[in-house]
Amino acid sequence: MASNPTSAPILFDRALLRRRLDRARRGGPVTFLLDRVREDFEDRFQAVTRKFADVADIWTPGELLQETLADRFQSIARIDVDPSEVLPLQPESLDLAVSALAFQFVNDLPGVLAQIRRALKPDGLLLAAMVGGDSLTELRQSFAAAEAECEGGVSPRVAPFADLRDIGALLQRAGLALPVTDVDRVVVRYDSAFALMADLRRMGASNILVERRRTPTRRATMLRMAQIYGERFADADGRIRATFDLVWLSGWAPHESQQKPLKPGSAKASLEAAVKKAKRD
Repeated sequence: MASNPTSAPILFDRALLRRRLDRARRGGPVTFLLDRVREDFEDRFQAVTRKFADVADIWTPGELLQETLADRFQSIARIDVDPSEVLPLQPESLDLAVSALAFQFVNDLPGVLAQIRRALKPDGLLLAAMVGGDSLTELRQSFAAAEAECEGGVSPRVAPFADLRDIGALLQRAGLALPVTDVDRVVVRYDSAFALMADLRRMGASNILVERRRTPTRRATMLRMAQIYGERFADADGRIRATFDLVWLSGWAPHESQQKPLKPGSAKASLEAAVKKAKRD
């Protein structure tokens, strides 16, 4: 059977992602990024006057987000990670869709956003946060340099992350109105690269790339990676920095009540006239 040239490439092993999240939950998860997102959700909802009844939490790890939203909404349908990326949502069934730190591991993000758009009622809201931008750039660079030096080649280690501009374009492509994106950059300091990697493991966020290396990394390569990390990205006290960019995205299902941009030529005063008036004044 011929392959579909328009289908999204399979970058992530989402069955492995589910196992990694389960392992992190059993071992005691590291939640400082989720905690930050949870607090930001609370602040952002303070600015929304719309009342929401039918709410879905899409793929957020753990229960922290649901606990935060429980006081605001009577019931929240939780959708767990599914390798198929097919959302069990009926058309125009939701007033609100939320997601925290999950969309960065989606193979077909345009398709998922389109599914959410179809599931939202008119004037329904999508509000989500995902890891993106320059997240873990220090770890990516250190691994690449160490592997090139010690093994003569580079293997996929850190997932590619979408940037702010791309995500904004995807919201528009999905048909969401009034799209907004912004970034919250979090810089965390660690004693070593190995401490950072231990946290990633306890987030369920270690390497799930389909093209990941399947054999153990040589000890010499790991030690050299940690050395390079310390040389390039350490502060004066010797602790290293790790960057996490939390990309926030929101958009509304179109509704006639929403503000619409003015049509070209509909302005009642010209910019040229305003500039001339300002000079006279």
